[in-house]
Amino acid sequence: MFQDKIVCVTGGSRGIGQAVVAEFSHKGATVYFTYHLHEEAAQETQKQFGACKIKCAQSDQTEIDKTVELIYERHGKIDVLVNNAGISIDQYLMMMPVDDWMRVMDTNINGAYRWAKAVCRHMLSASSGAIINIASISGFVGIGGQTNYAASKGALIAFTRSLAAELGPKGIRVNAVVPGFIDTDMTAKMPRQIKLRNKDRILLKRFGSPQEVAHVVSFLASDKSSYIVGQTVVVDGGLSSTVP
Repeated sequence: MFQDKIVCVTGGSRGIGQAVVAEFSHKGATVYFTYHLHEEAAQETQKQFGACKIKCAQSDQTEIDKTVELIYERHGKIDVLVNNAGISIDQYLMMMPVDDWMRVMDTNINGAYRWAKAVCRHMLSASSGAIINIASISGFVGIGGQTNYAASKGALIAFTRSLAAELGPKGIRVNAVVPGFIDTDMTAKMPRQIKLRNKDRILLKRFGSPQEVAHVVSFLASDKSSYIVGQTVVVDGGLSSTVP
């Protein structure tokens, strides 16, 4: 399905990002993925799926530009950008250090801006491409202790719609995927009581798998979704439908 396609996944060494790398690799794409801290996980992902790892900080526009130019020098294009890299540093607002707010916002929304800015010029030249931004149900549903994370992911949804309005007429499709509670390292840190409480709110009564999110990402990147642009696709097991 993705033979001769060049895909770049940010934050691809673990969790949803790793599942996205696997999905595109299994479907024939040439996949590059970035990471920042988890060298061992990145090596394993590269070895397991045959993807190319590149260490690149979300906060550094120069590094991002160099990474994009490296891929273009090798292949002459990037067909798909998946803005997946993100962090959470949960804390109630009154106790949240300013640095934690800034770090989450800079990684999750400013990082997506930097990557989109770096690739869109080349996609515009080709009059084609797909950008998929990985947001979160936290951008829809109020979750105590996640004001910074929720704000960054809500902003990413708004960013998706406006960028789609800019790039859609030029042949570039921009969409967002909104995962709910997914079995990753991030949710593994949650206290058991909170996990049980949230599972009870989900219509399917379980957390999702990274692969279930990756399937939606690859669909939005494929020709099968050629008339879908500026949309927010929720993958949350029905959680958001139970919240007013």
